[in-house]
Amino acid sequence: MKKWTVVIILGCAQFVMVLDGTVMNVSISTVVDDLDTTVAAMQAAITFYTLTMAAVMLLGAKLGDVWGRRRAFVIGSCIYALGSLTTALSPNVAVLFLGWSIIEGLGAVLVIPAIAALVADNYQGKERITAYAVIGAVSGAAVAAGPLIGGFVTTYFSWRYVFVAEVVIMAGVVLGARLITDNTARQSVRIDVLSVFLSALGLVFVVFGMLQSKTWGWIAPLQSPEIGGVAIEPLGISMTAWLMLAGGALVYAFVRRQLQLVGRGDAPLVHVEMFSISQLRSGLSVLGAQYAVTAGLFFMVPVYLQMTLGLDPLQTGLKIFPLSISLILFSIVGTGLSRIWAPRRIVRTGQIILVFSAAILLGSATAELRSGLFAAGMFLAGTALGLLASQLGNVNMSSVTEKETSEVGGLQGVFQNLGSSLGTALIGSILIGALSTSFASGVASSELPPDTKATISQQTQGGVSIVPAAAVADIALEAGLDTAEAATLTTIYRDSQLSSLRISFFGLIVISLLSLFFSRGIPTEVAGRQRTKAAQG
Repeated sequence: MKKWTVVIILGCAQFVMVLDGTVMNVSISTVVDDLDTTVAAMQAAITFYTLTMAAVMLLGAKLGDVWGRRRAFVIGSCIYALGSLTTALSPNVAVLFLGWSIIEGLGAVLVIPAIAALVADNYQGKERITAYAVIGAVSGAAVAAGPLIGGFVTTYFSWRYVFVAEVVIMAGVVLGARLITDNTARQSVRIDVLSVFLSALGLVFVVFGMLQSKTWGWIAPLQSPEIGGVAIEPLGISMTAWLMLAGGALVYAFVRRQLQLVGRGDAPLVHVEMFSISQLRSGLSVLGAQYAVTAGLFFMVPVYLQMTLGLDPLQTGLKIFPLSISLILFSIVGTGLSRIWAPRRIVRTGQIILVFSAAILLGSATAELRSGLFAAGMFLAGTALGLLASQLGNVNMSSVTEKETSEVGGLQGVFQNLGSSLGTALIGSILIGALSTSFASGVASSELPPDTKATISQQTQGGVSIVPAAAVADIALEAGLDTAEAATLTTIYRDSQLSSLRISFFGLIVISLLSLFFSRGIPTEVAGRQRTKAAQG
């Protein structure tokens, strides 16, 4: 009993870590009203929650090796609980950003790598495979349950209670941590500060640049940042491009630094030579793509359901419910299939289903959504994500020795959260950028009077914000338009929101197709058969 109590404790922590990535998405409109902020600000908070984890996850994994994995797990859980409490009490978006995006993120970087390493410490053989599958299923369940939990609590109580509950759960996790075995000896190594700086700043530059692309433009500058009234656009190129280029250069410098440290016998932040392991490289890449699709889907769908169709958080959660059910179900099915199917077959099946699900969701994108087709698309998306979740944890962790599990756990956290950050930033930027372009085109081709078109063009030259479609008429009337013009503008805005949703779904199709190329190194033999052959040899 004690053995499975350990995975329950670790699973509770994993559930909370993943839950935060989806639970707030269905509450976006409510939080925007409650804290008097914007959808763009919430997109930034969601993005930076996962980006904080991605940026310093390698440091968290290394601290687990130095402090001891169980101690790092407990310290991280306490920090995370503090962040959840701060978020629950936040009076404005700045405090929410501090508590959720920063403090919780910093706690998670200690907890997530420790979970993967402590599973390896506490389980062996088939039990270890089962334990990793359970953690994967718990992650899938958290992704699935997030919209329902967030929708129900936000509609009938307050979104703040979600974070209060997280404090309670993490307190239980800390109390139960004494049952967890930590057999791995602590390492006495010096953590290279320059490596931490290069990896963190490089990832922040890449993701922040992508996040700001909707405002600054990708290459040609749009609304560039200003200092003293002077637009910052070096050589006439958008700061988005410069930040992403600088981020790429810093990541390259980080890799070179790790090789340099190994060459002179010092401990690197991460052994980059592990990326020469085809199985690990493929597993991490597919994991990143999976979380990019998940984060993008969980950002754009709730925004459309709430801002265009006017659904409340609970109704939004129910619309996503088919994905929730299938994700949990096929996480379990995928674990069972692993006894007769090779991991690559299960992963590729999931990836192909994901492409079809995105295509079906694109076909469902009408003014009121084709409910049956939308539900089918969401169910298939959950099927695909469940199959992937059942495999990737064990694929990655089984590619290395027990000594390297903490490091790989950190890499899993990096790719998982970097994928989520990029998914939210990229799909969010596509959604908002497409909305601005479509709205401008709709206004230009409409029958509105020329002076009205000029007024609208002037007021939206910095881009179009995502606001409830039902509020557009009032905004138009306040700007001086008459009732007929306000009605026309509302129709244009609704059509623009629908067009931007379709473009975003197409973006998910592209990402899903690209992820197929990443899975070539996933094992092609069933795990049990592989061990039998090795024993016979």
